[in-house]
Amino acid sequence: MSVLLLNASFEPLRVIPFRRALTLMVGGRAELIARDGERVVRTAGGDVLEAPAVLRLSRMVHIPWRAVPLTRQTLRARDKGRCQVSGCDRKGDSVDHIVPKSRGGGHEWSNVALMCRTHNSRKSDRLLSELNWTLKAEPQAPTGMMVLVDQAGRRVEWEPFLGEQEDAA
Repeated sequence: MSVLLLNASFEPLRVIPFRRALTLMVGGRAELIARDGERVVRTAGGDVLEAPAVLRLSRMVHIPWRAVPLTRQTLRARDKGRCQVSGCDRKGDSVDHIVPKSRGGGHEWSNVALMCRTHNSRKSDRLLSELNWTLKAEPQAPTGMMVLVDQAGRRVEWEPFLGEQEDAA
């Protein structure tokens, strides 16, 4: 189970594991904002804690801007696990370079997309224009919060704190 961690200003920071959330609560470094249903956690000392769904840090932390790393997992989150060739609804199981590396294309967000094995092998080292193919969307770098939420799975308790952030990318 994952927990959404907010900064002291209620800005979403990241999704953390349940165990880490409990550590922050017990240590007094975070306060409970939203419960995870009626679940409770019993400690060895006999205390009963409400299971968190959303926590807020007690002190403001400065997080420097950082780019989302390009990995299979983050690419899968950006492309929602589907082949990006227009008209195809199959699972995207392979990473394709839009401009092939053999033709000078780089390994960057604007040049990669998920494709099903059929489309990826048919494309080979050719350009999309040579095959008269188009992509469902122009590839671009995702926002950090969108990737975190997609990886952890969106939860009802998080809605008021996420707003439109994940749909922006």
